[in-house]
Amino acid sequence: MQRNKVHHVYTVERVARDLGVSEALIQDLTLVLEPEDGVIWVYGANHDDGTLAFTDEGIEEVKLLLEQYHRVSPSKA
Repeated sequence: MQRNKVHHVYTVERVARDLGVSEALIQDLTLVLEPEDGVIWVYGANHDDGTLAFTDEGIEEVKLLLEQYHRVSPSKA
């Protein structure tokens, strides 16, 4: 039986800060990603809308999407 080996995730706020881009940009770029790509939603007792979060693999996917984005739109950040 395979078990999920994810033991931590990073919020979109943290990833945006670490990568030096806006949360909105990351949210827009990651609309195409699926849970298999390392993207999950985290729900808390006082946060019904959920918070976008990424596994380590998800952050790598975000970096690839950002590289593609900057190649197409180099003047935007």
